[in-house]
Formats: sequence, structure tokens, C-alpha cells
Amino acid sequence: MDTTKRMFYPGFSLLFIEVPATMFRLQGPQMLQMLEKSLRNFLPESLKVYGTVFHMIQGNLFNLKVLVDKWPDFNTVVVRPQEQEMRDDFDHYTNTYQIYSKNPQNCQEFLGRSDVINWKQHLQIQSSQSSLNEAVQNLAVIKRAQVKPIQCILYIESKTARRLLLSLPQTNNLPLKDGKIKTLNEDMFKFSSLSVIHAALVNQFWHFGGNEKSQRFIERCIQNFPTICLLGPERNPVCWSVMDQTGEMRMGATVPEYRGQGLILHAMLAYFQALEKLGFPVYFHTDRNNKTIQKASENLSCIPMPRNWNQWKCVPL
Repeated sequence: MDTTKRMFYPGFSLLFIEVPATMFRLQGPQMLQMLEKSLRNFLPESLKVYGTVFHMIQGNLFNLKVLVDKWPDFNTVVVRPQEQEMRDDFDHYTNTYQIYSKNPQNCQEFLGRSDVINWKQHLQIQSSQSSLNEAVQNLAVIKRAQVKPIQCILYIESKTARRLLLSLPQTNNLPLKDGKIKTLNEDMFKFSSLSVIHAALVNQFWHFGGNEKSQRFIERCIQNFPTICLLGPERNPVCWSVMDQTGEMRMGATVPEYRGQGLILHAMLAYFQALEKLGFPVYFHTDRNNKTIQKASENLSCIPMPRNWNQWKCVPL
């Protein structure tokens, strides 16, 4: 039976694939643009999904797909890899789902569908909504999975906030210029970008990494998205930041021997400026114990969001 349907809106037609029992896959740039526009109305709660959809429109380099429970008046959105990307049942870096729901208390049935989330794999769920925790925890019990929740501080860069989050009170109080930053010694440090040969170094210092699967994920991010680093006197990276498939700045670090010199401030600021020129939303998270990044974020006038950065790592029992 043909399950493809075509909807007509003024000026263009939109294609989606209908899956039985109210689950729809959105396809094509026009439909994704409609979704992106709608998700803007629910920022910052929708930020993680918004950023992912934004970058899918730019080229979908991670071969992701978008599922909704209904269209166009959706309640829940799930962004996930295509099935062919999820060949390794133990690779939770690839098997990652971004979720936004307008009604977190009533999305459990949708998230429990095997064609929405493959609960038989090692996986990660990411969201800007801590209110999804109850649904995820309930499903972990039903699907016989062990779940490890992680909650971090979510930041948005000031220019992104002015562009997308005018309703937030903090946005109106932002200074027009970033805080004072010490001058970079340009004889000693040079800006550059990372290459895939640096993935092992990034992996070594990534809080969520340190294994073969995470290094493979980092290699893919370096190959497909903008990166930035500072090269030290020996012209090796001493400080860097890498973007993931959701458009979030991640995997930032400074090697121990160069810490305490404010290099991360320079790397973050340069990365902000480069991504803003591309029109990208600029956001990132940090651990609640990472006072260095929190201080750097304050100096760069970044805004901590009222909703947290959340990740649930799920492992089948």
C-alpha cells in the first residue's frame, strides 16, 4: 500500500511519509524549514532539536531524519539517525536521539514506539527539557533498560540570544560588548582548524569520550563541521572546540600545560564570531563543576538558560 502523501500549501507542495498509527517522517527542505520556524516559537526549550533541524537544512551531513507524532500541529519531535547509520548496537554516540515535546507528560506512548526509538540498542537521548525525565525513566523500566541521566548548564551566545530569544529578560540586559579579554600572544599562538589526525587528542580530553567509538564520532564531526583551535609554539593544537551534529559547540578543552592562560576565552570568542558569520545559532553546555568554562561564559556575556542541557544514556539490561 502506498503510504506517501502530498500536502499542498500556497506556493508549494510538501511531502511526508506516513507510518501507521500517527507517526510521520518529515522530508525535504521546505518541510524542515516549516518545522524550524515553528520550533523557534518554543525556544529555549526546543533548542537542542532546533539546532539539529537548522543544520539538517544546511546539508544533513550526519544523515538524520525527523519524526513527529502528527503534522502540522505536532506535539513531539524526535530527530534520529537513519537506520543504516545505526549498525553498531553498542555505539551510543551514533545512536543519539534529540527530543522536544510540547507536552512532556503525554509523549511516552510515542517515544515507546520501536520505529521511533530502538530501545534494544545502547543509545543517548538529548533534550533541553528536564521535564522529559519522567517519560524517559518510565520507558527505561518498560523497555528493560538502565538509564543514566546527566544534567549540565546550557548557554546561548549573546548575539544568538538577541536574534532568537528576545522574550527572555536576560537578553534585554546584555552588554553590547564582550567582557575584557587579555591580549593573545600571537607570536606564540596561532588560530587554525582541526584535522581528522587531531581526533585522538580531542578524544583524550573529552569528558564523554576516551574510547574507540567516541574517537570515530569525533573524526566525523571534524570532517563535517567547522572547528577551531589554537596552535602552540610547536604548532600543535593546545586549545580547541568542535561542533556536533546538533550544531552545539562541544568537545572543547585546553591541554594541561597551557591552562590558566585564558586561551579558551580566545578560542570561544573566535568560534562565536565565525559561526555567527555563517548564521548558525551558537550554544553549548558545561558541567556544573566546570568553573573555568562558567567564568569564560560570563566574560563573553553568554546567557545560562532557564532550561538545562539533559542527556539520558540508556543501556539494555
